[in-house]
Amino acid sequence: MRLGILASGDLGENMLMKIILNYQIDFIATDQKSTNIILFSNKNGIRHFVGNPRNNKLIDKLKVFNCDVLISINYLFLIDQNIINIPKILAFNIHGSLLPKYRGRTPHVWAIINNEKLTGITAHVIDKGCDTGPIIGQVKIDIDQRDTGGDLLTKFNVEYPKLIFDTLEKIRNNTLSYTEQVHQFSSFFGKRTPSDGLINWHWYKERIFNWVRAQSSPYPGAFSFYENEKIIIDEIIYENIGFHQDDENGLIIRVENNMPFIKTPNGIVKITKIRNLKSIQFLKLKKFI
Repeated sequence: MRLGILASGDLGENMLMKIILNYQIDFIATDQKSTNIILFSNKNGIRHFVGNPRNNKLIDKLKVFNCDVLISINYLFLIDQNIINIPKILAFNIHGSLLPKYRGRTPHVWAIINNEKLTGITAHVIDKGCDTGPIIGQVKIDIDQRDTGGDLLTKFNVEYPKLIFDTLEKIRNNTLSYTEQVHQFSSFFGKRTPSDGLINWHWYKERIFNWVRAQSSPYPGAFSFYENEKIIIDEIIYENIGFHQDDENGLIIRVENNMPFIKTPNGIVKITKIRNLKSIQFLKLKKFI
């Protein structure tokens, strides 16, 4: 069975390294920032396309296709119908949520932000919509109380190959079944950028906690400003100490070992990991904004 692969990022690279051990890869499409996938393609002598594939760019570059199945793994781009039509058998995507919930970009990050306790991955047919095609298979994944976006990626690296190979085996055995998505239950979340990580200290502490852990390393990070310097925060914890309701939200009320305790509407949080601490000296009675 010959495969075409659309893949981006570390997750895409990790899956390619597993897939090539069992299947022949006819071509790879990726984005410019996925340099390790480009290197992988060159090292293994696999035809590849780099950039946005739409408007016939991928078709024109690679010309001849001979794949049976097309797999999209963490791929950054929506694709045109002419690409969906390339494989002889099926084009399918592995999406990082339990569809139809959390269609769109970085769904596992959004799931943590929204205090979900359960996420998963879905294999689904690629159609002209965004994560809207019939479901082939799903795997449920628990979100633990302190899981970060990076922790879920680690879980994905375990579960993705299982679902990919299970789907390919069903294709080989002609045992695939399809379940239409119930679109009325769908939700969609869009692309996140580094500038989206700004913390609002008027949020309840639970919202801030989820906001921080969802975007911690390897993601750009939640952030705030202290004395006009951007502070990237990778971890906070709740602290059971007193405060006055009239204290301003974002106010530093205590500092221990240069780690600030900060007032929120419903309690105190302590910052325990700062990505760019350097020589910053936190002082009581100053505010994060």
